[in-house]
Amino acid sequence: NWCTYMAADAAGAMRLPYPSNVRVVRVMCSGRIDPELVARTFREGADGVLAMGCHMGDCHYRDGNHKALRRLRLFERLLSGLGVERERFALEWVAGCEPKRFQEVVAAMTERVRALGPLSIPGHVPGKVA
Repeated sequence: NWCTYMAADAAGAMRLPYPSNVRVVRVMCSGRIDPELVARTFREGADGVLAMGCHMGDCHYRDGNHKALRRLRLFERLLSGLGVERERFALEWVAGCEPKRFQEVVAAMTERVRALGPLSIPGHVPGKVA
């Protein structure tokens, strides 16, 4: 809400193109991203998930990005157990004043996932996006 979403909004206002298949899900803080939400997003049709938050030391809630880092790095270790390649998930830090960085990170992630092809795991609903 306070950083990366502002960068996404600024990228849109500046008409910086990024892939149209990207769905932005706004949360108040990256520290509020529950790994179960990420797992459900994969099950419900996403071929990749990019979690983004403000840079370390810039958290509106003081330490939410540190919480996200700890929580989501642990989640990364569980991905193979879910049948998801590690490369389908990323965690990046983008400030509100970095719309170009937002565009670049989203485009790079999209290309990486596109190269991997569609996700195939039990319970995955291709084409449906959370």
